[in-house]
Amino acid sequence: MTIARKGAATAVATIAALSLAACGGGSSDSGSGGGGDKINVGIKFDQPGLGLKEGAKYTGFDVDVATYVAKEMGKTPNFVESVSSQRETLIKTGKVDYIVATYSMNDKRKAVIDFAGPYFVAGQDVLVKSDSTIASPEQMKGKKMCSVKGSTSATTFAEKFPGVQLQQYDTYSKCAEAVSTGAIDAMTTDDTILAGYASQSQYKGKLKVLGKPFSEENYGIGMKQGNKELCTKITAAVTKMISSGEWQKAVEKNLGPAGYKTPTAPTVPSTCE
Repeated sequence: MTIARKGAATAVATIAALSLAACGGGSSDSGSGGGGDKINVGIKFDQPGLGLKEGAKYTGFDVDVATYVAKEMGKTPNFVESVSSQRETLIKTGKVDYIVATYSMNDKRKAVIDFAGPYFVAGQDVLVKSDSTIASPEQMKGKKMCSVKGSTSATTFAEKFPGVQLQQYDTYSKCAEAVSTGAIDAMTTDDTILAGYASQSQYKGKLKVLGKPFSEENYGIGMKQGNKELCTKITAAVTKMISSGEWQKAVEKNLGPAGYKTPTAPTVPSTCE
């Protein structure tokens, strides 16, 4: 081959490589199963025992589920913070491929996104100071109750127990802090989340969960509507995690220290929502 022809061949190869890069080679390809590719996964960053970011470290039950699902698809998760009020937007705009973030499956959400699951069933409860005289949700009438914008918890509580003064914050961590200082009388959300906060070192002995759940929350893995391939792969991964015993290990590791009793694993439907 002449020098001229070698130069031409090199130029063609370079152009081809640049073209592939421009087309998004190596980006997160939802459900494609490419070996070792990154996939953007939404989790909470401020929920101890479920989804917590400390420096470069991510821990919690939801983190373990999200990671297990990604690995089953041959992917490496790139975690994206998904606060409750932004979850549907993150999914619809493609900022995340799927979300594992104490995401209760309900009809309103199913109208705009798809779910796989449930992968966990929790119950809504109330967190108060350890020396609080509040012993039941019914005693919250006229008192200040904190929950998070965009979650179902605030609406559910107000419907079941009218007369409460709702205070909605951006994150659960702000709610927990407000309860600990006495600025707010109580905090309501799923018992899994509350147990995580009660077990944190700064709140241990200072906060307690009433232990009187009044709802059933089915946690699902949210994703963009219509991606049946991704949904099917996520469903298969969650089913395998449960049947292999890894699901129970993850629950015990992350929620056991808070005294949370491991519930019966849910039956995951074979078809997607």
